[in-house]
Amino acid sequence: MLNTIPDKKPNKIVSTIKYWAMLNLGVLLLSISMFLFNEPNHFTLGGMGGLSIVLAKYITPHVSFLTQPVLLAILNGILLVLGLIFLGKGLTILTIYCSIAYSLEVYLLSLIPIKLPLTDEPFLELVYAVILSGAAHAIVFNCHASTGGTDIIALIIKKFSKMNIAPALLAADFLIACLAFFTFGPLTGLFSVLGIFAKSFVIDGVIENLGKTKYVTIITVNPQIVSEVIIDYIHRGYTKYKGEGGYTGEERTIIITVCRRSQAARLKAKLHEVDPTAFVIITDANEILGKGFSERM
Repeated sequence: MLNTIPDKKPNKIVSTIKYWAMLNLGVLLLSISMFLFNEPNHFTLGGMGGLSIVLAKYITPHVSFLTQPVLLAILNGILLVLGLIFLGKGLTILTIYCSIAYSLEVYLLSLIPIKLPLTDEPFLELVYAVILSGAAHAIVFNCHASTGGTDIIALIIKKFSKMNIAPALLAADFLIACLAFFTFGPLTGLFSVLGIFAKSFVIDGVIENLGKTKYVTIITVNPQIVSEVIIDYIHRGYTKYKGEGGYTGEERTIIITVCRRSQAARLKAKLHEVDPTAFVIITDANEILGKGFSERM
């Protein structure tokens, strides 16, 4: 093995910390979106958050303790039972954690004495609501978890129909968004329906970028060095075969590998250092199924 290649084997503790940090970031963004933009403007961008906003309009004036955060927790509890039945124990445990954290964070944020809505521009606030909630859902889905509510319905639809998560979530949320027409009027209803369609594009876009992978082709006269870099430095496998230069007629080894975007950047830099004559082609791989790569949600 090359002494110049340091051991970059991923640390399980660091990976675990990164996973939970990303998961909690997703939940926090969703909570902020609900508190600052959705609830004050009555945007019902689907989900149990949207349904709880509609129900709070009718229930809270008569039963004061059944506020929007409390109704959100009750609705999520009901759907958690469905998740346990249809999605299994592993995902349900993560969903329980996320839904409790989501409901608790919305409740704690509601204690902050902030004048809401923040502006008198509802379209501007809709844009931020869509960006925050869309990015939040994408991050949570990328962690193979859900925040409960219609996320569970969407995951059940995906499990039995193989539909991608964004259109499945759109289908589950559309009816809830339509309730805004009858509860808060046509303006809020139109904003809400527009918001759920926009949110589905944000979710798809963020998931696409979070899971983006690279297809790397390396043409080299030093296959042993390149092979060691791929295995020992970025910890990926590879396939190699012989090729012949069309102009020179000289024999070359062609090595192909697929890796995460961050690994591709490290691989490119390392190859430039240990084999500067190598010809390297890096392209986007939209989706990879197989060992070492998870199926996109």
